[in-house]
Amino acid sequence: MIAIDGKQVRGSHDRCLGSSAIHLVSAWATQSGLLLGQVKLDAKENEIVAVPELLQQLDVTGAIVTLDALNCQVKTAQAIVDKNGDYLLALKANQPALHAEVELLFDDLAASGYSAYEHSYSQAVDSGHGRIENRRAWVISDPQWIAQLPAASRWPKLTGLIKIESERRPKGPAIDDPDVHISHETRYYITSTKVQAAAVIAITRSHWEIENSVHWILDMAFREDDSRVRKDNGAENLAILRRIALNLIKQDKSVKLGVKNKRLKAGWDHDYLLLLLSNLIN
Repeated sequence: MIAIDGKQVRGSHDRCLGSSAIHLVSAWATQSGLLLGQVKLDAKENEIVAVPELLQQLDVTGAIVTLDALNCQVKTAQAIVDKNGDYLLALKANQPALHAEVELLFDDLAASGYSAYEHSYSQAVDSGHGRIENRRAWVISDPQWIAQLPAASRWPKLTGLIKIESERRPKGPAIDDPDVHISHETRYYITSTKVQAAAVIAITRSHWEIENSVHWILDMAFREDDSRVRKDNGAENLAILRRIALNLIKQDKSVKLGVKNKRLKAGWDHDYLLLLLSNLIN
């Protein structure tokens, strides 16, 4: 899996020159825990333009590339398929025709008592951070029904339609307690790979590792958003170096420390620093 998402380096703006903070789009290999590449957006660009550019730098053969709804674009899907990869894209109202068709298809499935169309189903319950989350997933991969959706014909190699329902509630209180806040969310996805519902739950969860394992760590351990370097290409160059350092630190298993403490150890212990740098060569 390769998760692609954008992050702004907030401290790189310059009010005096009227320049905004730089925005970087990164690709994260979720299983190996490695940042594979990044591109900087030009001032008038957005992620929709930058993602295909990043994909040209990557070998996505055999990989499932996951993206949020902003990047649910036909050109992006085509760029992934052209490079022998598969996509799994969040589907929202920015693709109104396809979103409406997929939503209606799953509504029909539910109304029929889940007997109208062939599908796979899975459920997963997780607890952590003081809450319990129940996820249920359905996948329709019957080419006959997908072909009947008018908007589906635009999407290359469209193989599966996905619905995920999530229910979150605090851990501890009884579910019928009137003071317990229970949130519900329904999300839809499209994919070019044949995948079962159980795998879909794992894939969609792991997409957000790029937020927790990359963006959050860059802010908390490297304090990226606090950096005021903004002259010329300084902000982008330092962002690249931070990501190289993050890769090296995450690949090191010689000590059981967090990213921030590994950085401190590398600053205090010359041998440990050389060990990290040797991983770059290897």
